[in-house]
Amino acid sequence: MEHIHDGDTLQLGIGGMPIAVGFMIADSDLKDIGIHTEMYVYSFMAMTKAGVFTGMKNPINRGKQVFTFALGSQDLYDWIDNNQVLMTAPAEYCNNGYLVSTIPNFISINNAVNIDLFGQINAETAGPRQISGTGGQIDFVHGASLSPGGMSIIAMSSTHYNKKLGKEESRILPTLPQGTAITDPRSKVQYVATEYGMVNLMGKSLWQRAEALISIA
Repeated sequence: MEHIHDGDTLQLGIGGMPIAVGFMIADSDLKDIGIHTEMYVYSFMAMTKAGVFTGMKNPINRGKQVFTFALGSQDLYDWIDNNQVLMTAPAEYCNNGYLVSTIPNFISINNAVNIDLFGQINAETAGPRQISGTGGQIDFVHGASLSPGGMSIIAMSSTHYNKKLGKEESRILPTLPQGTAITDPRSKVQYVATEYGMVNLMGKSLWQRAEALISIA
């Protein structure tokens, strides 16, 4: 939250973590927030009703909330219906990394299944088993990291409970399990956040990356 400022434009990815951050933003005293995202979620509606959103600092589609699809409750769909503040556009537009990079202070917040000490992000498989789609995460990770004043953040809990094995497991691993898909290559990953802090991997050596990620594991 301390890295999000008045006038920033936001993208939130799928999953509980980005949505939870969205509700924190809705409850904050931030103002003039913009929205340019692939998926429109309930927390964006909450931001708008709280007066956090105006979109007036976004030079592209000023005053509009741009998205490709929505996922949520009937309340959300009723809110979207004929809402003149909202603008739907194809994924080839919303997810255009070059377009995203031209929006100043663009903040991209996405979830992950796990990450290895090289900084490779997996957000779509459990080993070789597909559990989600590739989606637009890499487009926003790339575009936000190039935005003037912007940043890309992968936000995730440091551990998860493995029901099959009946124990806690780290999401930060020495190496990813065999067959894991790489959603974001290490060369594109910028900030990684857990409940223990946030680190910037961009430009770091392999040893520095490992130390940084261990510090938030």
